[in-house]
Amino acid sequence: MSLPPLPTTVVGSYPVPEWMERLKTDHCRGRMSDGQLQDVHDMAIKAALRDQELAGIDIVSDGELRRDNDVDYTLARMPGIEIPDPVKDFYFDYHEARVASLPVPEGPSPLGLAADYAFTAAHTAAPVKFSFTGPFSLACRVRDLGGHDRRDLVMAMAAVLNAEARALAAAGATLLQIDEPFLAGHPRHAGLAVDAVNVVTEGVAATWALHVCYGNRYARPSWEGHYDFLFPEVLRAGVGQLVLEFARKGDDDLAIIEKFGWPGDLGLGVVDVKTWEVESPALVASRIRRALRHLPADRLFVNPDCGLRGVTGAVARAKLAAMVEGARLVRDELISQGATA
Repeated sequence: MSLPPLPTTVVGSYPVPEWMERLKTDHCRGRMSDGQLQDVHDMAIKAALRDQELAGIDIVSDGELRRDNDVDYTLARMPGIEIPDPVKDFYFDYHEARVASLPVPEGPSPLGLAADYAFTAAHTAAPVKFSFTGPFSLACRVRDLGGHDRRDLVMAMAAVLNAEARALAAAGATLLQIDEPFLAGHPRHAGLAVDAVNVVTEGVAATWALHVCYGNRYARPSWEGHYDFLFPEVLRAGVGQLVLEFARKGDDDLAIIEKFGWPGDLGLGVVDVKTWEVESPALVASRIRRALRHLPADRLFVNPDCGLRGVTGAVARAKLAAMVEGARLVRDELISQGATA
């Protein structure tokens, strides 16, 4: 894979148009067939890919447009997990889930994500990053444990996700990202989350990233704090990249990354997804430059803070275009200075 210095990418999610919200809700209420919803998803993913390509994004995603929210698409397919009431009033609501038995892998692609990746890869020439919610956050949304220990549930889910990751790699996926959006709300469990991440990544030949944010439900943070809660536990995670938010939070956490000596790459959040105000390329460039005081350019990827689901399509397109242009400004500076190849 040939990438420019300071490659641009996305965290995962992309805006869901209002018409698609209505159709997905119709499906939740039993008024649309699975086949019809599949067609809607396919069309929306192709449009999201085109938006990213037109913006100049180097590494694209499927926009997570098959998901209802952070967890339900995966949780409803997880072996051993039951959804007592599959009907939802609104597609973005969370299901109430319970453990019937501890999950174990079933079939070559137990969750069907490999087919989702294959569809995306077939409709773009750009490198694809495929993301999925991690086992700690999935387990956080299971209310009825059926008498099982939560750690056992997290690790069992990690084993299923490992089987899925192997299927994704076999389908050609080379960039895989684990999202743990609930971890910031349970900082004392960072060690458990890292243990589970290492089960997910074990034996899978791919470049792995771990995304940890402070929540992005309806484009609002669910928690506040600093990334020091991840350390030192995250230093033993089997991932090569951390994808973190910095645009909204500012400079402080960049110093934390340097202080604890993160050895891998950093997905640098330079666009605030919790506001509809569009950053200027100059502001994006300044956020990249401040990160270069802590990490070299060859270890930085440029991305929004989190997924773009909470903004409109027009705002998302404008933010991505500004991000690409801001990265280009700094890239050109580095090349003119001879600081990068």
